[in-house]
Amino acid sequence: MSTQQSPSSPRPRTPTVAQLRAFLAVVEHRHFREAATAVGTSQPALSGALAALEELLGAQLVERTTRKVIITPLGERVAVHARRALAALHEVTLEVEAARRPFTGPLHLGVIPTVAPYLLPTVLRLVRDRYPALDLHIHEERTGSLLEGLAAGRLDLLLLALPAGGSAPTRDIPLFDEDFVLVTPPEHPLAGRADVPRDVLLDLDVLLLEEGHCLRDQALDLCREVGADAGGGSTRAAGLSTLVQLVAGGLGVTLLPATALAVESGRTDQLAAVRFADPAPGRRIGLATRPGSARAAEYDRFADSLREVLAELPVRIVGP
Repeated sequence: MSTQQSPSSPRPRTPTVAQLRAFLAVVEHRHFREAATAVGTSQPALSGALAALEELLGAQLVERTTRKVIITPLGERVAVHARRALAALHEVTLEVEAARRPFTGPLHLGVIPTVAPYLLPTVLRLVRDRYPALDLHIHEERTGSLLEGLAAGRLDLLLLALPAGGSAPTRDIPLFDEDFVLVTPPEHPLAGRADVPRDVLLDLDVLLLEEGHCLRDQALDLCREVGADAGGGSTRAAGLSTLVQLVAGGLGVTLLPATALAVESGRTDQLAAVRFADPAPGRRIGLATRPGSARAAEYDRFADSLREVLAELPVRIVGP
């Protein structure tokens, strides 16, 4: 008795790396020209790659209007899988690099703005002295952007406040804890004190960074903890350097991480530091990478080296 075989359905075609990169660039930039520049191609080539991806999938991922680019709900879901796929491909390259020889080849390190100016001189000196074959690339971005870059494989390792958070899981490697220091004008009644309780914030106008900075969120959490209303009105600053200039100008007070104090207070003589009583509020700084990274052992060794050199700063080193 013979059995008739039903014709097999055609195998689905797989999107190419170029198509996925083009699509994710459009998702990130919401602008075709900027997306094309980001991936190093022409706008027509990028549009063609996106159109080919939509044709292959049989679905519309992007709405093109005369004013803006809109990602469809399906496109947003596809973008999640596309990031994972490219990250997995990136891990293939990293696996080979790590097996060949550690601390060689490119390493894309993301750093938050409230860490970069104060820790990078030490980090760069360490890399130059101990890992000269490491091709280090620095990306200074806010936490949300760094976490997206890590998940997508654009970044390999992050230096930021822990826990890293974000929607994608990370492997966090603690480095150190540091205190927050209250910064005031020199004539302020609290100027120079070293034993103030946290609840002094109740009577102060605390100036904050603009939204998107994790230090802003940490400062808000501290103020809420003692029942203070932080914000300093509508005044916001994009960076700590501007923030301390606002304090020097008499607009309020602010919180600085201890590692930033020497650099920022050296810019003006119109600042005074106020230390909190123990246990002082603060933050934990460390590294974050993707779970199961091919370079996990290398990152652990890098963290050990960082702890050694960062011990010179006003911090408390934390082990793994």
